[in-house]
Amino acid sequence: MAERDFRQQIQHVLENQVLRKALGSFGESYTEAREKAYAGYDFEQLRGEVARIKAYAAEHMAEMAQQFTAAATARGAKVYHAKTGDEAKQYILDLAERCGVKNIVKSKSMATEEIGLNEALLRKGIDVQETDLGEWILQLAHQRPSHMVMPAIHMTREQVADVFTENLGEKNEPDIAALVKTARKELRSKFLAADMGISGANIAVAETGTLVMLTNEGNGRLTATLPRVHVFLVGLEKFAAKFEDILPILQTLPRSATAQQITSYVSMITGPTPAYINELETGPKEFHIVLLDNGRSAMYADRKFKQALQCIRCGSCLNVCPAYQLLGGHVYGHIYTGGIGTILTAFTQGLEASGEIQNLCLQCGKCAEVCPGELDIPAMILELRNRIGQQKGLPYIQKIALGVVSNRRLFHSLLKIAAKAQKPFAAGRMIRHLPLFTANLTGGMNLPAIADVPLRDSIAKINQAVSEPKGRAALFAGCLIDFCYPEIGESVVKVLNSKGVVVEFPDAQSCCGAPANYMGDRGNAVKLAKQNIEAFAASGAEYIVSACPTCTHMLAHEFVELLKDNPAWADKAKRFAAKVTDFSQLVHALGGIQAGKGENFRTTYHDSCHLKRSLGVFREPRQLLVSAGAELVEMKESDRCCGFAGSYSVKFPEISAPILERKLKNIAESGAENVCMDCPGCLMQISRGLNAQGIQIKAKHTAQILAERLADPGGGEETTQSSSTWD
Repeated sequence: MAERDFRQQIQHVLENQVLRKALGSFGESYTEAREKAYAGYDFEQLRGEVARIKAYAAEHMAEMAQQFTAAATARGAKVYHAKTGDEAKQYILDLAERCGVKNIVKSKSMATEEIGLNEALLRKGIDVQETDLGEWILQLAHQRPSHMVMPAIHMTREQVADVFTENLGEKNEPDIAALVKTARKELRSKFLAADMGISGANIAVAETGTLVMLTNEGNGRLTATLPRVHVFLVGLEKFAAKFEDILPILQTLPRSATAQQITSYVSMITGPTPAYINELETGPKEFHIVLLDNGRSAMYADRKFKQALQCIRCGSCLNVCPAYQLLGGHVYGHIYTGGIGTILTAFTQGLEASGEIQNLCLQCGKCAEVCPGELDIPAMILELRNRIGQQKGLPYIQKIALGVVSNRRLFHSLLKIAAKAQKPFAAGRMIRHLPLFTANLTGGMNLPAIADVPLRDSIAKINQAVSEPKGRAALFAGCLIDFCYPEIGESVVKVLNSKGVVVEFPDAQSCCGAPANYMGDRGNAVKLAKQNIEAFAASGAEYIVSACPTCTHMLAHEFVELLKDNPAWADKAKRFAAKVTDFSQLVHALGGIQAGKGENFRTTYHDSCHLKRSLGVFREPRQLLVSAGAELVEMKESDRCCGFAGSYSVKFPEISAPILERKLKNIAESGAENVCMDCPGCLMQISRGLNAQGIQIKAKHTAQILAERLADPGGGEETTQSSSTWD
């Protein structure tokens, strides 16, 4: 799909207020409902079990297929192994022709969507009827599923009533009970007339040949029992080795998918059920199982993506994704939707098919946090992004920009020039507008001005002599703190000095490489990783400390990943990463601060994505703020992404803006006078949002609050005011 067409799709769905409301309402209620569903269960223990079961099955995929085939065949099934979607379609088409099939009923199956089975059957003149309520609604509306579990989640009851009215020849009111009754009446005759039933499965048990279906409607069982021919289409990722392996999946799948304790129906089918010839007698049933590969073996063979086979298709990653909640699956997806859908699409439909949709991932990591299969979806999407970048190349402007960033001397020189050139467009510490073709880069909001004096040029003046040093820390500033928010860096130094820590600033440090890494430019990301490791090589510091969680994540995790296959650099990266720590984490470990006598203040706290989900830091800054005299008020959805996501807010300002709007609403409703955070990127995003909406709440970095509240040795207190909370 051309980028222009993709942009038009995005704009179209963002203007659809009905869609926004439908997806947003579910997203808001899901988190709380899911938490209640898991009450009394250890989710981490459960998902560890699921991951172990699924990883074992993937590791023994060929063996599982053979064992399942033998067990199912012994119980009367005919099992076919399809390497491709076309092979699977042809087998089912040939079977339908041989058995004289004219009418087919289907229970829900994403695998049939994946291979385009309905279209192939219809071309042969065979009537195919979806019987899952959501799938049937979409069939009538000539739409495709927008969610893997709830296919019609994007539609309201009013829209469904209109679809029924248009297609069924009588007026339908938007009453759910009445609509369900209509569906039951219309579909019952279809079940009775069907020659073939086609089903999907949630689990395939290798040792017994059992297929497990989790459904909330009776259509699954009717599809499996009434027609004289029954076909299961099952992806190879659905295997579980033993019957007892079913339990952890049953405990997690409905809770993660729809926040239910269990689905209405759990059907376990081992061998064919009798087929009804008429009301009085039964006869033998044709029972077929098609095991579908279609890229799954290739996924397993790829060490970067084999973990994707641990997916149990619950869709929880979609339910918590900020981008999906705005766009839905018709834009954020191909056949499979959302982040996991992007990965599955790359292997089932080809890398090119995932080319545009993978860009919609913010890398907030919420999906990985809730995934019952322990999939690191953001990491896999990053890998896709890099492969697409290598295959297609980066856009020209993006390539030039990243080339500049990776050239430290050139980048820093241009920033210093920009600090002077920005004067006509700046008001105080804010850039109110940009000129000419750059005007849209602000997303309609203000940007922080580049500081007159970067941190690297001012740090020596505020770095105090420590009389009894208790440790040494090398400060990694990152681009935003170094050139836009030097006052945050100064606060970091003051607080660490107060703890007896001597602070160094290696001048040769440069960008952490996150922009390159997240845009799919692995070459420049590797280059910057090496530059920064070299820059800190001569330091004898025990800690490499950063007050930017994205930088900390890059230094502590991504450098190791980027260089792990390079014999000359792998060990250097590990030694470097072992010293890296977050600012709040370090100060907390050193005992916190002794607060001065300033008045207590009311603040709320925003968890930046990398800090909480990558680094596991969320208690520490809160405890530090309370010790500094804060009355901490938790906002709703404190760990929900603010929409900054680095270059995402520039590339997709139309998506970033409503995500920020939701964050600002939660901040305002907290009733706090300050909102604190530990990420300069989040600070930039939230500050400019508060400013644009005229919300009188100050945004500050935790380091600034701590520096302001430091008690001096004489019993007074520091009164350094933040210069980053521009009004």
